[in-house]
Amino acid sequence: MPNCQHLEKVCSKLEQYEQYRKFKAYCLKILALGNDSLEKTIAIAVALCLVCAVLVSLAAVALKPLQVSNKELDMKTNILDVAGLLEANSDVEKVFATQIEAKLVDLDTGEYVEGDANAYDQRKAAKDPAQSVAIPKEKDIAHIRVKAKLAKVYLVKDGNAIKSIILPINGYGLWSTLYGFLALDADGQTVQSINFYDQAETPGLGGEVVNPKWRALWKGKKVYAESDQPSLEKGLIDEADKGEPALSLIKGTVDTSKPGSQYQVDGLAGASLTSTGVTNLVRYWMSKEGFATYLTKVRVTEKKS
Repeated sequence: MPNCQHLEKVCSKLEQYEQYRKFKAYCLKILALGNDSLEKTIAIAVALCLVCAVLVSLAAVALKPLQVSNKELDMKTNILDVAGLLEANSDVEKVFATQIEAKLVDLDTGEYVEGDANAYDQRKAAKDPAQSVAIPKEKDIAHIRVKAKLAKVYLVKDGNAIKSIILPINGYGLWSTLYGFLALDADGQTVQSINFYDQAETPGLGGEVVNPKWRALWKGKKVYAESDQPSLEKGLIDEADKGEPALSLIKGTVDTSKPGSQYQVDGLAGASLTSTGVTNLVRYWMSKEGFATYLTKVRVTEKKS
């Protein structure tokens, strides 16, 4: 048998090494011991641990490509979801490839930059000192401390015209950093949807950030104040000047009959700290520290075209 002959050759080669012969002799010695021997018990336990460790390591290496693929698919699914393009039984890869364009943006200048946007990992870049910048404490209302210099945005286009702008957002809630996407109309002002794909807030309370009914409340809300907005009744934020981010969660239910309700979203019941965190992260990323400069340039470009 070819396999047996190959195994015999390998064993014959190993016999040439003194360490192997000592190891083999020790194994035979251990096997010859009684089952109540402490040395045999420890040796068998160690051997099992080593075998299991090797198997787990091999499985991790073998499954890594599949894990990476599934992670990318999940991210694309979340982007299509916030863009309103996710349908039952749809081919996520095909829809994403044909309707979504990823681009890299310099947050400082608001300009697009060259590079492979699809391969760029913004969360990883934020942990790299060469690709990130520290946020001044007084401006870090989202409590994230550092941000990547470049951000990956996603555009939904109809020909050359932009239909939607999908922006990555993150910030600290009560127990965790929330990571998600905010989808805006081409005006860079009107909210289409919001989606948090990674969070560890309290289930049933702050964890309701993933509830479709709550997410639906965001549609049509305005990001930037169109006139000076004072601190609103039951609000969780300070006043916002004209042109500044004004969108916020409030305590209780929004009264749509009152002026300024276009900047308000119902707060999460029993989760005021998570609600404040969501308000702060949205206002941070919509400020000049985040995407405000970029959105201004996009609006100007759209008007010219």
